[in-house]
Amino acid sequence: MDESLTQIVGMLAVAMIVALAARRFKLPYTVGLVVVGAVLALSKADFGLPLTHDFIFDLILPPLLFEAAITLSWPELRCDILPILVLSTFGTIVSAGVVAWGMARLLGWPMPSALVFGALIAATDPVAVIAMFKDNKVKGRLRLLVESESLFNDGVAAVLFLMALAWSQSAETAQTSIEMIGAMVLIVAGGIAIGAVCGGTALIVAWRSSEHLIEAALTMVAAYGSFLVAESFHVSGVLATVTAGLMMANFRLLRGKSLLSPRGQEFILGFWDFAAFLANSVVFLLIGVTVATMPFQSYGIAVLLTSVVVVLLGRGLTVYPLSLLFLRSHWAISLREQHILWWGGLRGALALALALSMPPTLPLRHEIVVVTFGVVAFSIVVQGLTMPLLLRRLGFLPK
Repeated sequence: MDESLTQIVGMLAVAMIVALAARRFKLPYTVGLVVVGAVLALSKADFGLPLTHDFIFDLILPPLLFEAAITLSWPELRCDILPILVLSTFGTIVSAGVVAWGMARLLGWPMPSALVFGALIAATDPVAVIAMFKDNKVKGRLRLLVESESLFNDGVAAVLFLMALAWSQSAETAQTSIEMIGAMVLIVAGGIAIGAVCGGTALIVAWRSSEHLIEAALTMVAAYGSFLVAESFHVSGVLATVTAGLMMANFRLLRGKSLLSPRGQEFILGFWDFAAFLANSVVFLLIGVTVATMPFQSYGIAVLLTSVVVVLLGRGLTVYPLSLLFLRSHWAISLREQHILWWGGLRGALALALALSMPPTLPLRHEIVVVTFGVVAFSIVVQGLTMPLLLRRLGFLPK
């Protein structure tokens, strides 16, 4: 117990030092965490916390999803809900399809494995971009588009991954297309329903109390409870937690009064901002540690570069063509914003969790895991480091 506690405290201490250094040099702290984690792994440092599917899903994802959801304002979200839904639903499907086609055509992967990879890598995690927005007090439509599209995209990608995985094993289970569609509807509807019940119950209990500490504790119960209950019923925990967060942040009484006290709302936002910061610090440091131990050389640089290019192409064919649908409407997305949506679609914790959850019987499972870590590493380090330059070049950040 003492050794585990020492390792956790040491890991948090390293993460805080990296965060301070990154702020000093005005760089994304997530990039620094991955690099430092890789260096520590190469120096044989042991944090004692392996990066597993259960660790990411049960401990890391709920605070990240809930924090993103409670910061979204429904009135602002409603103004751009159509392009956000189009990008996060049709866009995820297009991205997954393009990546699957590219991996099958260029690398000769079997289509079931290529489709599973396409679905899991479609999940975006623009933590570094959003952190820069916060540090530079960038608000408005661009931040809303990036944050909300990523949030809904995660839920869609998680469901699409389950469908792709079921399809890849359909020969063994003899599952028909109608059964798969029915299962998808159940996964989506079940997750949303459980999230609404958990969020609503927490709000009703909080309404009976004006104590901000109790209200914050109730949000934690709603965040983790909705996720764990949904996963236990084999429906979408991601959608459950997102629904609970959106409901608790935006539900109002008939006269517009919030069910949470003013002090509670302020405290809750600060609490979840801190919780998300800790979760990101831990997971990105462990990503760096794990990346340093991945056998990339076994598959060759050509495979990794091809995968990165295919993933970027899939994201590009999502953002730019779908944005054209709104060109002559009040939902028009400027070309500058499209560039940020494309290059800022970083991959992160959810993609890794989904990759680590694949069954051993899936063809090319180990190769998919290694390639996923390679794409995530490129995304965080290369795209994360160049994002400040792109944001300044396009006028979103002060020069």
